[in-house]
Amino acid sequence: MSGHSKWSTIKHKKGAADAKRGKVFTKLIKEVTTAARIGGGDPDGNPRLRKAIDAAKAANRPGENIDRAIKKGTGELEGVIYEETSYEGYGPEGVAVLVECMTDNKNRTVADVRHLFSKFNGNLGENGCVAWMFDSIGLIVIEKSATTEDELMEVALEAGAEDIREEDDQFEVQTSVEEFDAVLQAIQDAGIATISAEQTRLPQTTVKLEGKPAETMLKLYTRLDDHDDVQHVYANFDIPDEIMESFSG
Repeated sequence: MSGHSKWSTIKHKKGAADAKRGKVFTKLIKEVTTAARIGGGDPDGNPRLRKAIDAAKAANRPGENIDRAIKKGTGELEGVIYEETSYEGYGPEGVAVLVECMTDNKNRTVADVRHLFSKFNGNLGENGCVAWMFDSIGLIVIEKSATTEDELMEVALEAGAEDIREEDDQFEVQTSVEEFDAVLQAIQDAGIATISAEQTRLPQTTVKLEGKPAETMLKLYTRLDDHDDVQHVYANFDIPDEIMESFSG
């Protein structure tokens, strides 16, 4: 694993600090509001809203907060209108970085993102400069202790998974975006616990980093990821495990 998926797993293992939990919750609620605005407030007829609600519940957001966010999205309650936008650029040593945002002020967001790229030896590029380097997939990560390889292969492949890979003490189940929900549901129905499950972007190629460039890239990644307007950050760095796990921000 490299880039986004690896870093996401390590962040999950380390756990979120209380201060950061507030930012995570804000991002989840933003997604609920936007999904309701775009596709309506009925999760049965709005798959994106259903996923957003499930994610918010998994993070222990109160039901009343979720309901309020939905009503703000549908216009039943007054609320901020968020726009989705993305920015692309390069980090240290030419690492490709794709930043997906949800903002009520694009001028503020692009200025902040540009500043972070510049601060950590990168530069903001034009739309389309790196997005083509990433494939949209479903990624489900499972501890090896939660199941056997044979059981997981039987359940996941039967449900439509494209690939299952071993990474240290974990299994990675990769799916198409279209089959993600069905595969995840099958794994859950089989009683197999997951570390993480998300629709994400996986780099087609990676850039190996060590030493100072690796540390600088991780600082850029975390600062972008911590920004209130940023929903997701994807990057194609390949950094040794010991550097990733010892990184303190």
